[in-house]
Amino acid sequence: MTGTIDMVTISGPGLSAGILTAGAELQWLRDAEGRDLLWDGDPAYWNGRAPILFPIVGAVANGVIHVDGAPYELARHGFARRRTFTLVDQTPAQARFRLEADDATRAVYPFDFRLDMVFAIDGPSLSITAQLSNPGDRPLPASIGFHPAFRWPLPYDQSRADHRLIFAEDEFAPVRRLNADGLLRPGGLPSPVADHILTLDDSLFEDDALILDRVASRSVVYGAPGSPGLQVDFPDMPMLGLWSKPGAGFVCIEPWAGIADPVDFSGEYRSKPGVVEIAPGATRDFGMRISLVGDVKDW
Repeated sequence: MTGTIDMVTISGPGLSAGILTAGAELQWLRDAEGRDLLWDGDPAYWNGRAPILFPIVGAVANGVIHVDGAPYELARHGFARRRTFTLVDQTPAQARFRLEADDATRAVYPFDFRLDMVFAIDGPSLSITAQLSNPGDRPLPASIGFHPAFRWPLPYDQSRADHRLIFAEDEFAPVRRLNADGLLRPGGLPSPVADHILTLDDSLFEDDALILDRVASRSVVYGAPGSPGLQVDFPDMPMLGLWSKPGAGFVCIEPWAGIADPVDFSGEYRSKPGVVEIAPGATRDFGMRISLVGDVKDW
């Protein structure tokens, strides 16, 4: 099955989801009782829901990357979220979407690529896998990021103030922040994670995203104690961004393989921090999984 349609729905015993072909963006995620777990995209705060970040995560200096000395204008978070993907195949619980290089992408990112986004529901879990293939004859540099926005509070009758993130590991490394241009500030700040727990508060996001570029955990649980919550696993992603807007009804838990340019970076795109390279003819998977858990407890 190959085609382009507006919305694709998949479901299983524990979850159901809707994905747009526009950006291969998750639009809604619901539990078995039909309660919405994903942010609704209220434009008063932010009209996104779960964009795919490719081929960059965050901003680049002056909105330009350099490849073999030539400049290419590339907007923040790249172009995948603004492109229409093709639905390649679908079953009741799984769908695969595809984006391939064309003249428009080569004008801002001079590489051949194939990006498949695979969404699959298995019981109470939704896995999202970005499969990036290099059909070209030279190494393919790229970054990939996930940007899902979850409801804050979740629809389980707990207060917004009681919601927290519980990390699988201690997070001692300093956290990073962005400047007004979206570039990575030098140095770091003390981690606000204490005994595995980050209590969510609007003050965390007054200065934009909270960036864990040396995150030790590959799993976090989100929710309020004593109620159902979400576990987010990201075994392939070495960085984690957390973002909201003060007063908004969402928190983004963003596994990344890539990061914004540091403020002093002016080199080639291939040497940009967080960029990975895929050999000619090779494919690399970048994945995350969202699972509904019955009771949020400290690890």
